[in-house]
Amino acid sequence: MEEDVGMDVLSDVIGAMRAGRPYSSLTAAEAAWRMDFAAFGGARFHVVTAGRCRVTSAHAAAVTLGPGDAVLLPHGAEHVLENAGDGTTQLVCGAYQLDQARPHPLIQDLPELVHLPARSDRHPRLRASIALLRDELAEQAPGDDVVLPALLDVVLVHLFRAWISERAERQDTGWCVALGDRAISRSLRAMHEHPAGRWTVESLGARAGLSRAAFARRFASLVGLPPLTYLTWWRLTTAARLLRTTDAPLSVIARRSGYGSPYAFANAFKREYGIPAGEYRRQRRTDHEHIAEWEPPPSGFPLTLVPEGRQPSTASSSQS
Repeated sequence: MEEDVGMDVLSDVIGAMRAGRPYSSLTAAEAAWRMDFAAFGGARFHVVTAGRCRVTSAHAAAVTLGPGDAVLLPHGAEHVLENAGDGTTQLVCGAYQLDQARPHPLIQDLPELVHLPARSDRHPRLRASIALLRDELAEQAPGDDVVLPALLDVVLVHLFRAWISERAERQDTGWCVALGDRAISRSLRAMHEHPAGRWTVESLGARAGLSRAAFARRFASLVGLPPLTYLTWWRLTTAARLLRTTDAPLSVIARRSGYGSPYAFANAFKREYGIPAGEYRRQRRTDHEHIAEWEPPPSGFPLTLVPEGRQPSTASSSQS
């Protein structure tokens, strides 16, 4: 399975969670080396472009990577990279800050470590986007401040797409299957595109081409929530994003997120988040300013080298 109509939902998921600025590095290491990565409030990826290395984390099986192999750590788990072969190892690495306060069920559905082996017959867009990122990092050409953040976002989308595609062929339920299911993905897309719509189980079922009962069973089986429960969750997630990123009055946010009155919206928001919408806006604006001001280490990543190791020389690194 390649990309499907449900992938626009993926754009919303990433957009709702992305925060701060991504960063990346192109690193070459020789002989015995090791890099220790502390737990991180976001997602990381590593791609081997030459040589071999081993990835270990606390709650996932160790993985050995060869040229073209990629790993994604969607929850920012603590992990270790270390040499697994002779000669030089070259890595393209990236990291993204994600808002962990309200993770989307799609992200929660992902394992600690996602391994995407290199295969010439799979995911050509992922391979192409990584090659572009590698070349940009190597050359440090004018315009990097614009190009690199865009490429990092493209790589993240393609990593998620590749995983969704791979897992949908092996699973019977879950978000990977839901996004590839034409009926359910149509209903998800409708809710994401028009959260304020007067949706009912019957009207969503009609959008999916299923009877009310059949749609409700299928949606809950794949997504893990009843349709209207997910709709309410997404409406309030949309409202929270508007509170963080706009100065729109609460009455406008209430209307755009599907609530008939500011009073109904205020009650629903406080019930879900535990604080009034106005207070949430003030708190999250302050948090967002701290995120925006945050800078990654000069090397691009926090490194801890084993005593006998040789420090990897950074061929090029970029903060975006």
